[in-house]
Amino acid sequence: MGMTMTQKILAAHAGLDSVAAGQLIEAKLDIVMANDITGPMALPIFREMAEKVYDKNKVVLVPDHFTPNKDIKSAENSKSIREFAKEQGLKWYFEQGKSGVEHAILPEAGVVAAGECIIGADSHTCTYGALGAFSTGVGTTDIATGMATGELWFKVPRALKFVLTGKPGKYVSGKDIIIHIIGRIGVDGALYKSMEFTGSGIRELSMDDRFTMANMAIEAGAKNGIFPVNEQAESYMKEHSEKAYKIYEADKDAVYDEVIEIDLSEVRPTVAFPHLPGNAKTIDEIEDMEPIWIDQVVIGSCTNGRMEDLRKAAAILKGRQVHPDVRVMVIPATQKIYKECITEGILDIFVDAGCAVNTPSCGPCMGGHMGVMAAGEKCVSTTNRNFVGRMGHVDSLIYLASPEVAAASAIAGYIANPEKVGEI
Repeated sequence: MGMTMTQKILAAHAGLDSVAAGQLIEAKLDIVMANDITGPMALPIFREMAEKVYDKNKVVLVPDHFTPNKDIKSAENSKSIREFAKEQGLKWYFEQGKSGVEHAILPEAGVVAAGECIIGADSHTCTYGALGAFSTGVGTTDIATGMATGELWFKVPRALKFVLTGKPGKYVSGKDIIIHIIGRIGVDGALYKSMEFTGSGIRELSMDDRFTMANMAIEAGAKNGIFPVNEQAESYMKEHSEKAYKIYEADKDAVYDEVIEIDLSEVRPTVAFPHLPGNAKTIDEIEDMEPIWIDQVVIGSCTNGRMEDLRKAAAILKGRQVHPDVRVMVIPATQKIYKECITEGILDIFVDAGCAVNTPSCGPCMGGHMGVMAAGEKCVSTTNRNFVGRMGHVDSLIYLASPEVAAASAIAGYIANPEKVGEI
């Protein structure tokens, strides 16, 4: 019986010729990552297991959630992982001001690569599947175990195959595609399964599109999301990393629970309404409704804070003004992206339009800081979750969208179609 991409990677890391869905395996880990929320919780557990990490080149710590530190507790958390990184001599400790949001900085810095087995104490660790790696989020006990031993137990996931064809329209990006998919299969439609993307349409997706789609695989309940490694992915890795990588391809007779075909040319700009990422509505459906007036827009995060995302938002905002009743936070995902925005004049566009540009951070995504919402407020956000209370008050409402829909909405004051920005 053939294996999927994910199953092949897991088999290789378990030292087995083959694995099957549902099988329990013990796999060797290439990267173990935690942040300033999950890292401090894992350290006491790690101390009970070991004195030294299994490999100082493979344990990664990134303070990004409550950084810059918003209060004493967050400062203490950051201090604990900072001191641990120094004590252990970790190669990859990303201090604030020198890095960015974890799921953007790890690919950018060349920490992760194709064919690897990666765990992170953050649910959106599945982002690195865009590079053809198996990457998944785990709990703090598992992270501590990984840090101490370099190995972890997994149940081999079943898989869904998404065959992408066609070419997306001008204002359709990876965010629209993944919200469309989650809307189609549901927030538990891929529960503990691998979402494997394939088809001729992949070559029409940029690497930033792929990072966005893999990032949100967890929002369908998936164990991981993964893309095949093509020329674009290889070019990205060669530009950003000196690591060796290995390409795995699914067998022709690999077993999938379902094969789902998506014609990218038919996908429209799509928004996830409260309170689930799968509550998807196209921009055409939204235009048939009464205007949904908003109070806030967030453009950034590990999902949509990359350079391509900010360029798209800036193209909409250039020469225009944010609606007087709307506040906009723009958060580049890394310092490098921030600097590129300066060089290209994109920060000028944001500031001139009336946006607040913040330092790289998870910030408002999980209601941490730099954009927390009050009762009754509505926000269009390029982040990945819109659960009750996710960005602040339990009575606030979050609409997940692409950078272009977010930017158009910022100008209009309501959820708007980027195709009609000239009419706003």
